[in-house]
Amino acid sequence: MVAAGVAATAALLAVLLSVHWFPTPASTRAHEVRTLYDVLLIASVPIFVTVCVVIVTAVIRFRMRPGQEHMDGPPIHGNTMLEVAWTTVPALLILSLCVYSYVVLHDIEAAPARGSPKQLDVGVVAQQFAWQFVYPPSVTGGAPLTTTTLELPVGRSVLFSMHSQDVIHSFWVPSFAAKEDVVPGLTTHLRATPDRLGTYPIVCAELCGIGHAFMRSSVSVVTAAAFAAWVKRRAGPLVPPSAGSRGLVAAGRAEFTGTSGCSGCHSLADARATGTIGPDLDVGLKGRTAAFIRQCIVDPNSVAPPGYPKNVMPATFARTLTKTQIQALVTYLHTVAGR
Repeated sequence: MVAAGVAATAALLAVLLSVHWFPTPASTRAHEVRTLYDVLLIASVPIFVTVCVVIVTAVIRFRMRPGQEHMDGPPIHGNTMLEVAWTTVPALLILSLCVYSYVVLHDIEAAPARGSPKQLDVGVVAQQFAWQFVYPPSVTGGAPLTTTTLELPVGRSVLFSMHSQDVIHSFWVPSFAAKEDVVPGLTTHLRATPDRLGTYPIVCAELCGIGHAFMRSSVSVVTAAAFAAWVKRRAGPLVPPSAGSRGLVAAGRAEFTGTSGCSGCHSLADARATGTIGPDLDVGLKGRTAAFIRQCIVDPNSVAPPGYPKNVMPATFARTLTKTQIQALVTYLHTVAGR
């Protein structure tokens, strides 16, 4: 039994520890969570194998044979020390794992140490079926900046303060090993420190309605210089007030393919967008007026085409986008698809 248990434990641990259970880690907490998971595997596999080996051995060696249906073994007291051991050892093991888990949780939620880069505060607003991210004046140096995609500097601790405008959602960044419910009427918090450049998905992990599967966004982890340039570019006007229609078209294309996230849901040849969640805009906007296109952006439920349910496209762009951004989108879409 001992030989079989040791061999099975070694084989099972070798397999389980070689599996990539998590996506590419992109934050300091993701590394700590992965280490915790490996420790839990190392602690639990020997117990699982021991129980299985004992059960299989008992079934094979001590099973009932024909003719023994009405027989029973002699009454025994058992082994008191063995019972104490198999109660005490698992209890101590569970207590140790609980302490270690608490230490990991405390560490990943701790504020940045003195001398580290200043904490970055980001607001997260959840609403059926879209995410919005708010950078406060302390980040922008002026008015708050609201976007539908998330940009973060590498190596800087980020504190997300989250609230919902309707139902319960769950903010989940798999590559950050970061997940927290977003509850109406409450402000929940989550901390992460990105440590790997790249773009990673953000999803809602709580069933929140018919458009739940489409409630996705992304977070781009960039250098500190690139983040500062992005904030400066986004916090300023989209285009100069004096820009003509050509400037609005260029700005609208950048808005469509970038921050507003339109290209993730719609197809549009000019933007090389291939989204299938929403209508094909080359077809749906053909011959439409600029006024109709504006209404599609600010009040999509009033013009939802057949076959596409309402309340999937966010109805909040009138609040989250500036008038200049909306005008740029309208001009761009009318120019490339409406005519």
